[in-house]
Amino acid sequence: MNEIVEQFRRALRDIWLHRWIGLIAAWLIVIVGAVSVYLMPDQYEASARVYVDTQSVLKPLMSGLTVEPNLDQQIAMMSRTLISRPNIEKVVGMSDLNLTAKTNEQTESQIDYLTRSIDLRSSGGINLYTIAFRNSNPDSARKVVQSLLTIFVESNLGNKRKDSDTARRFIDDQIKAYEQKLTQAENALKEFKINNLATMSGNGKDYFTQMSEAGNELATARLSLEEAENGRTALRRQMAGEDTVLLGNGSDSANTQGVSMPEIDSRIAALKHNLDEMRLRFTDAYPDIISTKRIIAELENQKKSEVAAMIKASPTRSPLAANPVFQQLQVQLAQAESDVASLQTRVAAYEGRYNKLKAAANNVPKIEADLQQLNRDYEVNKANYEKLIGRRESAQMSSDMDASAGLVEFRVIDPPRVSPRPVAPNRVLLVSMVFLGALAGGVGVAFLMGQIRPTFSDRKALREISGLPILGTVTMIWTDGQVRTRRRKFTYFVAGAAGLVCLYGAGLAFFLAHSVAA
Repeated sequence: MNEIVEQFRRALRDIWLHRWIGLIAAWLIVIVGAVSVYLMPDQYEASARVYVDTQSVLKPLMSGLTVEPNLDQQIAMMSRTLISRPNIEKVVGMSDLNLTAKTNEQTESQIDYLTRSIDLRSSGGINLYTIAFRNSNPDSARKVVQSLLTIFVESNLGNKRKDSDTARRFIDDQIKAYEQKLTQAENALKEFKINNLATMSGNGKDYFTQMSEAGNELATARLSLEEAENGRTALRRQMAGEDTVLLGNGSDSANTQGVSMPEIDSRIAALKHNLDEMRLRFTDAYPDIISTKRIIAELENQKKSEVAAMIKASPTRSPLAANPVFQQLQVQLAQAESDVASLQTRVAAYEGRYNKLKAAANNVPKIEADLQQLNRDYEVNKANYEKLIGRRESAQMSSDMDASAGLVEFRVIDPPRVSPRPVAPNRVLLVSMVFLGALAGGVGVAFLMGQIRPTFSDRKALREISGLPILGTVTMIWTDGQVRTRRRKFTYFVAGAAGLVCLYGAGLAFFLAHSVAA
């Protein structure tokens, strides 16, 4: 700690020894700095505030019907890319700054200066932006801000229209391409169906389902044919006399079974029906039930008598052809023959279809797979085509809505305005910094001179530097004249330092008055 204090004392002693050089350096720094601050041109700031309203009333109403871009993201991106070289070149032309540029180097310098000086920032609100620019010419500053504001509004609208047109053109090209694909798929599907019409089903069923249904239909038809043939055989046997009931000699009820007597049979059936209904309510001793049984027995006897009389009147079988019962059997046999023939035709058709499907067992699955692939391609192309049509309508609706009402509205909150007073440079602050710099510079120069031309102020320093023992020291005794000279020099130094402070005060007062007057 003592060493540090000792070094500090030595540094102060060196600075004091070269104080006049330090004072001269401080005066030079103050004079040059003050003149530089005075000669700096005044900077006027032009600014404008714009609000981008993306909350349109139509936006929620048209939700789901139109394309909804991320407007906030687009505006944010536009604000970040506003200060780009193409836009700055436009600003140079719109604000007439290019008239002062005679060479390409000057033009590049102007572009670089504008790029560094233009300030675009958010003003603390959503989509609220401030555009500011400083220049020594107030009119040029206002023109630059107005140009940037115009570019900001028009470029955003132009980009939206350009993006919308590009999207529509792309969708139209895709629609044309998918129209061709859809037409090709339809033609391929049509030709495939024409070429394989014989092996394809019109109800959309696959090959194995058709095969199973054809087998079931064939089995059902064969069973029906067998039943019809059995019925026909029974009718033939009755007519041939093998099972006939018309040619028997007995008069019992068994001989009359199967004989049709329409009038008597209908009466017997009606009486039996009435008898069954009465038995549900009465006993067999009820008079009506007894009477009904008696009538039924009489009718059955009457039927037996008529059948016996018919048999006696026709001793041979050939006369039975005129018998109504025999005629009815002939009609039934003819109907049975017709049914058998139709069923045989149906069985043959089903057998042909089943054999055809069975013979095509190796080709039909491949045909069905090809058909499914064609249908799948067609459905995919059709779905994409319909989606593209819907997207085109949405894009057109969005474009129409934007053209009529607009999803984005630019509101200029503060038009371009130039500050009445210069906003820069802050001469008061600068001259204070110059004064502090002068003090630091003077001290630094004096310290540097002490390092360049070192002196020894005590025995200890000399012993440390030389490494030799010090035998003694000689004290300096100042005469009266030398004391007066030293005092006079000290007075001059204090006056010089005070003058430096007064110069700073005068400059500070001058620049304060100048800023108030401006």
